[in-house]
Amino acid sequence: MSNLNELINNIIADPVFPEGAAWKLRLFQENEVILHEGELGKSLYVVQEGKLRVSVSVALEERRKVRPGICDLAVGDIFGEVSLYEAGIRNASVTAVTDGSILEIDGVHLSDYLDAHGTAGYLFYKGLFEILIKRLALENHRVESLLAWGLKAHDIERHLSAS
Repeated sequence: MSNLNELINNIIADPVFPEGAAWKLRLFQENEVILHEGELGKSLYVVQEGKLRVSVSVALEERRKVRPGICDLAVGDIFGEVSLYEAGIRNASVTAVTDGSILEIDGVHLSDYLDAHGTAGYLFYKGLFEILIKRLALENHRVESLLAWGLKAHDIERHLSAS
């Protein structure tokens, strides 16, 4: 378990961060949609049990769309951080692959808690930053792979000069 997960467990155990108002445990079933792309969100989620899939809607043509999976989430993974402190539009859907559970942490309560507990705030953001950097590196690799595939599929290589 990462340091961020341990910190989150300590936060939800703190009596000043009440269950029901600041956080709740949500059970889910296989194929249940946890988040819908395009909906308004303001919570952070931590996978406690089970497996989830993150997907986005991609328009291929005017009337044709696909919903590819971007990644799978497992125990300890965090999602929903993009609209954590300011309600924002979800940029992906999250669907249960198996039965399981997640912690849903209210962004406003978490922000207030971290403001009042400076060390916890620093450690939380440091851990979140590390996760986001890893995700960015992975996404950069995926974009490079897709670009290379697209160039090969459309025989663009023959038009490029060797340098």
